[in-house]
Amino acid sequence: MCKREEGRRLICVTQRSACPDDFLTRIGAIISQKPARVILREKDLSPEEYEALARKLLPLCQKYQVPLVCNGSIPGFAVAGCGVQLSFPNRNLPVFGEFGVSVHAPEEAAALQQSNAAYLIAGHVFPTDCKKGVPPRGLEFLQKVCQNASQPVYAIGGITPERVPSVLQAGAAGYCVMSALMKAPDPVRLIQEFYCQEETIHEL
Repeated sequence: MCKREEGRRLICVTQRSACPDDFLTRIGAIISQKPARVILREKDLSPEEYEALARKLLPLCQKYQVPLVCNGSIPGFAVAGCGVQLSFPNRNLPVFGEFGVSVHAPEEAAALQQSNAAYLIAGHVFPTDCKKGVPPRGLEFLQKVCQNASQPVYAIGGITPERVPSVLQAGAAGYCVMSALMKAPDPVRLIQEFYCQEETIHEL
């Protein structure tokens, strides 16, 4: 079994509408595998509903020392104890605590070199159902973002276990997974597949 304790690379992005079973049970199993972060991306919820859900997940995340990141319908909205994920246009919003920024161009990464952002999320790298009809930006794009960034970069979009080595070779600190973890019959087993693929980077 491949486990990640130090230097965790996988970020789970939630999408409860894609779950074929109970969302809280599934996300609890995912958190138990200690990903780098969990980004609560539930933009259809009202602020009140979103906060209630975040408060349900926060104690579990704290138990496993997994940061919980808010990314709801209101830019910059956060629950105490959580981080925040910002879009590039909203990068200068006043937030408290750790935050990350999503980028879609190497120039955006360069513009954030002096930012206090803890990390960047770059995408989408590969074809994904979340962006149907929108061409992926590819590994060359990811490599350029990493070269222009002063922060760790996490790739997003169509990331499968088999694609992890190429993502890491491009310079990314890690990667984000949403639909696959939300839909997998056994999300814990899938996470182990991702973790095991991380090990192959040392063998290439």
